[in-house]
Amino acid sequence: MAHSARRWRNTASVLTAAGLLALGLGTPGATAAGEPRIDLRVLVVDNGDSPVRAITAQLRSTGVPYTTIDLNDADRPTITDAFLSDTVNGTPRARYQGVVLPNEAPFGAGSAEQTALESYERTYGIPQVDAYTWAHPGVGLDYTSQGGWAGTLDGREASVTTEGKAGYFGYLDGAFTFEDNDPAVQESYGFIARPRTGFTSYVDVPVPAGSGRGSLIGEYNHDGRRELVVTFAYNEYQQQFRVLARGIVEWLTQGVHLGRAHNYFAVHVDDVFAPDSRWDTERNCTPGDFDCVGGDGEGTTPIRMTAADAVHAAQWQREHGFKLDMVYNAGSGEEWKAENGGTDALADQLLADRAQYRWVNHTYTHQYLGCVQDTSTVPWSCAENADGSTRYLSRADISAEIRNNYDWGLAKGLPLDRTELVTGEHSGLRTLPQQPDDNPNLAGALADNGIGWLASDNSREPDQRSVGGNARTVPRHPMNVYYNVGTDAEMADEYNWIYTSAADGGSGVCETNPASTCLADPLDTATGYRSYIVPQEARTALGHVIGNDPRPHYAHQSNLAEDRTLYPVLERVLADYHALFADNTPVENLAQSAIGTELQRRTAWQTALTNGTVTAYRIGDKVTVKAPSGTQIPVTAPEGTTKQLLLGTSAFGTPYAGGRSAWTKPELLQSAVTLNLP
Repeated sequence: MAHSARRWRNTASVLTAAGLLALGLGTPGATAAGEPRIDLRVLVVDNGDSPVRAITAQLRSTGVPYTTIDLNDADRPTITDAFLSDTVNGTPRARYQGVVLPNEAPFGAGSAEQTALESYERTYGIPQVDAYTWAHPGVGLDYTSQGGWAGTLDGREASVTTEGKAGYFGYLDGAFTFEDNDPAVQESYGFIARPRTGFTSYVDVPVPAGSGRGSLIGEYNHDGRRELVVTFAYNEYQQQFRVLARGIVEWLTQGVHLGRAHNYFAVHVDDVFAPDSRWDTERNCTPGDFDCVGGDGEGTTPIRMTAADAVHAAQWQREHGFKLDMVYNAGSGEEWKAENGGTDALADQLLADRAQYRWVNHTYTHQYLGCVQDTSTVPWSCAENADGSTRYLSRADISAEIRNNYDWGLAKGLPLDRTELVTGEHSGLRTLPQQPDDNPNLAGALADNGIGWLASDNSREPDQRSVGGNARTVPRHPMNVYYNVGTDAEMADEYNWIYTSAADGGSGVCETNPASTCLADPLDTATGYRSYIVPQEARTALGHVIGNDPRPHYAHQSNLAEDRTLYPVLERVLADYHALFADNTPVENLAQSAIGTELQRRTAWQTALTNGTVTAYRIGDKVTVKAPSGTQIPVTAPEGTTKQLLLGTSAFGTPYAGGRSAWTKPELLQSAVTLNLP
């Protein structure tokens, strides 16, 4: 976007000649040597309301440095000229490249703090986001009584305007719908109003029971200042905010900032080659599980993909342009083969299509790699040694499970990354309440086999952590498509057992678990999966995808068998995604090792920001970033940006969502990253 690369002195209507002269910078035609330094940091003025918190969450997720002023803190700093700007080596410095406010004048119109802030924005051309305000002439809008409207926005379709598409919201396809998850609850409220002179709408919506359209997000250009005016309430989890969050941050920073945000979706299919136990709809448990009374594994037929299911999986991938990660247990497959006549059409088909998938080691027999389980009680407990200490699976046994599976895959020509591992049930890692610590033999076995990236359960451990000296976890989102079901009816039946009250024939767990809620009525087992569970699960997964969350999702091979329950969820996620986002913002499908690397870099970057060891600023068309040696630095910049080399330049980053971004670091013999903006 050409306008996204505007130099600060050329930003229309945001600088006054008086402000420039006061800084000794002359007129807008002054040379670059006279331009101020603008630090790549955002000022957030927080009143505790959810809209400001939502934007703050987006800044944090993206990796944008910010300073928060808490209006509810009596000891907070006072907003003054000295707080906002100073001089560094004779160059005037703006400490913040953008300002987020809860509304247009949180300090009070005409107050000393409000005046200082507005003067700062006017002098340096600093944009301001009004996180949520009402429609009135003070923000460039008519009152709602003048042909506008105010009320609930649930279920209403909004559109990105022509101006929005040409600007920082051009990564969106055009239209999106406000969430309406519960018709009985008002989830969104907003003001729809007509723009006045100086206001450019970026997102609008039809005026209910009226004529024309009114703005929900737009830019108010006035008095030498620019404000992004948002007239609907939101929180960080609502889909309408998630799809607009990128545009808000890009507008705020004018497309030049530290940090980067992409949309990610990867799906692991566990237990490939192995059969999965089946939910018993009569006993409401899974035979073979420790807590299933009489659960000797008999009474139901295990669920296992067929060759036809494998053909369908490969075809589905080609049709949807999406690659699955096949997380495999070779030993379990070999055992099944031996028990079923010595042939395995499923394995033959998957191996024939091996190059179409990514493959991940899931251990040879899916053995539990943590403590030795004592199943004489429900729930199970960790067996103990004679001295009362916990009895763990040995390093040699763990290593054999990893090595044998990898060697089998290598011999079969699977395209494997040796550094990736998913253990059965994420075992070996701590499992509360029975096993509060990792198996002490796990780290050594991981090192023995060159494992660098070990899957963990995001619902238990959402943060990446080290396991021993070399391996790090890669948290995975469990999908609410159960491992022990092969049909839609089984899925709905088990869902009813978990999420209906005891009076309605359920387990009643939803009544005693404070983190759960009960269904008002049990689902129809014939239709409930497709009509209720699929939309719910797809919405949850899509929230991760558009939330700059690279963590993979996981389901099981049973969900690609029989009724193929996983596909409707994946198709809904991909369809909804493509309906929301333009072609310049593709979903990124990363391998486990790449996801682990992304999470590791983010952690290191946040540590550097927290420690105050990052310096980043813009002077004219040059951006300079300094960070601790070896730190990968996330940067986003406009198309046409180049990176300064020792001799010459190179194109910076890769294109995404209308800009360019990359993890980068200084080149050889350089102490800082230097970018040349177009």
